[in-house]
Amino acid sequence: MKDSIKELIEHEAKAILNIPIDDEYENAVNLIVDHVHKLNGKLITSGMGKAGQIAMNMATTFCSTGTPSVFLHPSEAQHGDLGVVQKNDIFLLISNSGKTREILELVELSKQLDSSLKFIVITSKKNCQLAKLADVVLTTGAPEEVCALGLAPTTSTTVMNVIGDILVVETMKKIGFTIEQYNKRHHGGYLGQRSKKLL
Repeated sequence: MKDSIKELIEHEAKAILNIPIDDEYENAVNLIVDHVHKLNGKLITSGMGKAGQIAMNMATTFCSTGTPSVFLHPSEAQHGDLGVVQKNDIFLLISNSGKTREILELVELSKQLDSSLKFIVITSKKNCQLAKLADVVLTTGAPEEVCALGLAPTTSTTVMNVIGDILVVETMKKIGFTIEQYNKRHHGGYLGQRSKKLL
């Protein structure tokens, strides 16, 4: 089993190292900074299933690092939650296939609400249906899943998490986010205590 585990780790690590890197990352960060920190909008993340759980995690991480963000469930959006969208907000959508019905519908409904809305998308390929609707496309490189069946989102979700971390960290750098500001947003628990000691 040790050899098998090592192979799994190597597979995941290789997928991370093979994430395509291009100017779209800078474009994504600039859009987030412009809409949230200059135009007083917020970042709205969304995804279905496991991609949705990752989108939710991204929203909370952005919040604790100085960029107001909320998670919007794409299905609930069709039952009133779309009302959370305001002028100058920007979307960060996650769909590995790029053809998740609920996410495609979310884009359509959001544009009906405000045609000026911008969309950043994390997906597997640049030529997918969702990518064609986006302003910025960040691709995962379409890695093969490490799942024994090749089906369950495993490697793809690992890569999505890393892309989210990249966006968070680069945004923090862009806005000059400080330890003091972090402590004001995360003053509880171990991290709150640690950040206070670093002040």
